[in-house]
Amino acid sequence: MIIKRAKEVLRIERDAISALINRIDSKFEKIVALIYHTKGRVIVTGMGKPGFIAQKISATMSSLGTPSLYLHPAEALHGDLGRVTKDDVIIALSNSGETEELIKLMPIIRRIGAKLVSIVGNTKSTLARNSDFALDATVKKEACSLNLAPTASTTAMLAIGDAIAVALLDRRGFKAEDFALYHPGGSLGKRLLLKVEDIMRKGPQNPLVTEDTPVKDVLLAITKARAGSACVIGRNRKLAGIFTDGDLRRHAERVPDIVRKKVKEVMTKNPVTIKKHRLAAEALGILRSKKIDEIPVVDDKNRPIGLVDVQDLLKAGLV
Repeated sequence: MIIKRAKEVLRIERDAISALINRIDSKFEKIVALIYHTKGRVIVTGMGKPGFIAQKISATMSSLGTPSLYLHPAEALHGDLGRVTKDDVIIALSNSGETEELIKLMPIIRRIGAKLVSIVGNTKSTLARNSDFALDATVKKEACSLNLAPTASTTAMLAIGDAIAVALLDRRGFKAEDFALYHPGGSLGKRLLLKVEDIMRKGPQNPLVTEDTPVKDVLLAITKARAGSACVIGRNRKLAGIFTDGDLRRHAERVPDIVRKKVKEVMTKNPVTIKKHRLAAEALGILRSKKIDEIPVVDDKNRPIGLVDVQDLLKAGLV
């Protein structure tokens, strides 16, 4: 019974969204154009459950490049209307279109000069008739068995809000890099904004040794720096190679008394490198494709200035 009911709820909400598709017409296009050209912000408002949907729509718009804020209708009536300017576009959500708090706001919004777009379940309602544009979010019935709790109706409102936000994204030519700018704490933001120089090991944490340094001393330098490798420098302090834990294991059995050998005899010569201005995500791609754990960071003269270890990428949240 529970599974059957759950599936019925999803069918009702699915049908509510499907019914919206044929309602998208030139009016929707005009609303997107209105918002795109506005000099102000998009202020989304709604009371009760539609209010929560309004908050989500506002948050989605903001994250996709359309400046927006949520305005609680009741608070607006007690001073928060001061946030609204003539350059703003108001999007009001109400299934009945007769929500008292929203109706009271309309004459003041008109006096301020802001444009009003409504998303309503009754296109003949007071809110719809007094809006510059009204979008039809009518549903046949709510998913609630009593046909009372806002369920299908709020799902429809949310879908319309997403449609507006994404249409604006396309109109603005919003790219992944722009998205990352507004999401610096998210994984995408880190992938697109974090650079090698932001996470590379340098100074005491980046052990540098010469080609003639005994492996024993190289291992001590790596241990002291708590690193996984050491960059080997040659003439003019240019990178000659890298010595890693993997090099030690590969040579341990076939090179007698390896710890007394000069590092140039057992190092990896001409290792893959990266510049500090490259993205950290690019370093991750190199580590994965080459199946290595460290990559030296070099300057324009091929001198080692840092080291990126897979552990650094883990700490940065890129892995």
